[in-house]
Amino acid sequence: MSLTRCPNGHMFSTRKHGNTCPYCNTVVNIASPKSVEPAAKTNAAGDDDKTMPYLGETVGIHPVTGWLVCIEGAQVGQDYRIMAEKNFIGRAEDMHVRIIGDNTISRRNHAVIVYDPKKRNFFLLPGDSSGLAYHNNEAVYSPVELAAYDVIELGHSKFIFIPLCGAHFEWDNEK
Repeated sequence: MSLTRCPNGHMFSTRKHGNTCPYCNTVVNIASPKSVEPAAKTNAAGDDDKTMPYLGETVGIHPVTGWLVCIEGAQVGQDYRIMAEKNFIGRAEDMHVRIIGDNTISRRNHAVIVYDPKKRNFFLLPGDSSGLAYHNNEAVYSPVELAAYDVIELGHSKFIFIPLCGAHFEWDNEK
């Protein structure tokens, strides 16, 4: 396919659109080489101005504050990172903690694990789904404070809670 660039930077097929850009209706001289490009911009390194992939923000990393480790169920051995503030747990792709393979875990908001960086403690909260969460074999109906090696049960899966932050360690909040 023969692509041509108009003086405004739009790429289009000359086979399909002839010598007129379908975006800005600028006529391009096709007698020149395959594409007519505006003068190449050069950056400080001397490279041509090229389109580069966007890989997301590299600043603002959210450090881990703890983990859930699956000890029973479809994902035995899998670990899940717990970040500061609310961590919603479910099977859906947009959940902070996504647990796949156990269809008895609700897709959205089965439970929530919260790390409060000011008070340096973790809590397990019931989600707003129909499934129950269990903390050390007790159903969770209101917030329950978590301690190291507590067992959390969701659906047919069990997890051990491992804290990183707390009384002995905290990430610096300097930004």
